[in-house]
Amino acid sequence: MEYVSTRGGPGAVDFEGALFSGYEPNGGLFMPSALPRLDAPTLRRWSTFSYPQLVKELCSLFVTAELVPRRDLDDLIDKAFSRFRHKDVVHLSRLKDGLNVLELWHGPTYAFKDLSLSCTGQFLQYFLEKKQKHITILVGTSGDTGSSAIESVRGQKNLDIFVLLPHGLCSQIQELQMTTVIEENVHVFAVHGTSDEIEEPIKELFANADFARKHNLMSLNSINWSRIMVQLAHHFYAYFQCAPSLDTTPLPVVEIVVPTGGGGNITAGCIAQKMGLPIRLVAVVNSNDIIHRAVQHGDFSLSGGVKATLASAMDIQEPYNMERILWLLSDGDSSLIKTLMEQFSVSKSLKLPEDLHRKLVQTLGSCAASDEDIVRAMRRCWEENHYLLCPHSAVAAHYHYGQLGCGSRSTPRCCLAPASAAKFRDAVLSAGLVPDVPPEISVLTTLETRSTPLKKGEDWAKTLREQIEDVTRRRKM
Repeated sequence: MEYVSTRGGPGAVDFEGALFSGYEPNGGLFMPSALPRLDAPTLRRWSTFSYPQLVKELCSLFVTAELVPRRDLDDLIDKAFSRFRHKDVVHLSRLKDGLNVLELWHGPTYAFKDLSLSCTGQFLQYFLEKKQKHITILVGTSGDTGSSAIESVRGQKNLDIFVLLPHGLCSQIQELQMTTVIEENVHVFAVHGTSDEIEEPIKELFANADFARKHNLMSLNSINWSRIMVQLAHHFYAYFQCAPSLDTTPLPVVEIVVPTGGGGNITAGCIAQKMGLPIRLVAVVNSNDIIHRAVQHGDFSLSGGVKATLASAMDIQEPYNMERILWLLSDGDSSLIKTLMEQFSVSKSLKLPEDLHRKLVQTLGSCAASDEDIVRAMRRCWEENHYLLCPHSAVAAHYHYGQLGCGSRSTPRCCLAPASAAKFRDAVLSAGLVPDVPPEISVLTTLETRSTPLKKGEDWAKTLREQIEDVTRRRKM
C-alpha cells in the first residue's frame, strides 16, 4: 500500500511516511494510491464484528504486515481503546421516530476524535521506539482535536506537541481540557483568532522544508491519513448496526448523517463508499456552510468570516479535507486538484468544474442548520427521549427530523454523534435544558492552567518557530 499527494509530487510513501507527515510542501494531502474493494461476502462476514475488530480489519488493509505485523497491530489498537468508558467503545442509541444516534464520544475527552487519535498515538509510539527518534507535533484545533491529541501523547519522552486553540471560541470545557494538562511535552497556545486563521502559521511552518525536516514536524489534525483510516470504522459499524438484513442482493442501503467541520469524517465516509460499503452520505453543517454550498451549487467559496455558532467545533470556513474528496471524485487527477486548490488558496473562491460537481452531488447530500435549528433539535430529542444531544449531534438530528415528513422512510438512517453534551454546558442551557456534567469534567474548573497567548497583530508563525527552537535546544542540553 502506497500513499501519494493529492497535488502530485516526487513519489509515493508507505504508511510510516504518511503517518509522520503534515502538509506536503506543495500543500497536498496523502491518500492511498488505490483503494481495496470489499465484496458482499466480506461485508456479511464483517457484520458481526465489534467496533475494535472492524478497526483492526480496516487498518490491516492500509498498513502492511511488513511495517506492522498483524499481531502488533491488534495489540496497539486494543491498547488504544483500553481507556474508553463503554464496553463496546462506541454505542448506538435507538430513539423515537427512527433517530439512531451513534455515540462516538466514550473516550478520555468525551469526543469522537479520541477514537482515531488514541490509535494514531499508539502507531507513533510503535515507530518512535523502534527508531529512537524525536518528533514535533503541530496541531490547530477548533475545539476537540487539541485535547484528544494531547491525551494521546501526553508525558511521552520522544515527542513534543504544540497545540493552537481559538481562545474564547471553543467551549470552556474544551479549552480547559487542553490548558489544564501540565506536562513537559505539552505546549498550548491560546490564539486570538479563528480556527481558519490558526491554520495559517501551521501551514507556513510546514512549507519551510528545512525547518520541518530539522524538527521532524508532523500533524495530528485530520490532514494526517492515520486519522481518516481509523474513522472508516465509524461508517462500517454504523452500517452494520442499522442495516435491516444483509441476506438480500443487492445489500441494503443505510443513510449516514455526518456533522461536518474540517471534513475528516465525511472523507472517511466517501472512502468507505468507494470501497463498496452501500451507504448514502449526508454532510450536515452549521452556519459555516461552505460544504453545503459546494454540494448544492458547486460554490466552494468563503462567505465572509467564520461565524460563531453553538456547534463551535464546526466553525470552519476552509475544510481542508474537501481536497481529499475532490481528488477521490476526480479519479486521482492531482494536476486538476493542484490547480483548483491553488486557485482557492489565492482567491478563497472556487466554482467546481461541472463534471466534478456532478460527481459530488452523486456522492453526498447536504444540509445546513442555524443555531435556532440546533436548539429546536436538542429540545425535541430531550422531550421525546430524555436524551441530551451535544449541539454538533443536534445538527444531524435537525436533518433527521426534517426528513420525517418527506415520503418513504424505508431507508434506515444513522446520525453520527461526535461529542457528549457534557462538554457544551452553555449550549445545553441555551436550549432550556439541564446539563449533566460528570465529575471528571466538572473538576477541570478547579485545576491549574497553562497556555501562551498569541495576540492579534503578532507574528504567530515567528513566535511558534522560536518556541519550537527553544524546546529543541533545551531537550539537547
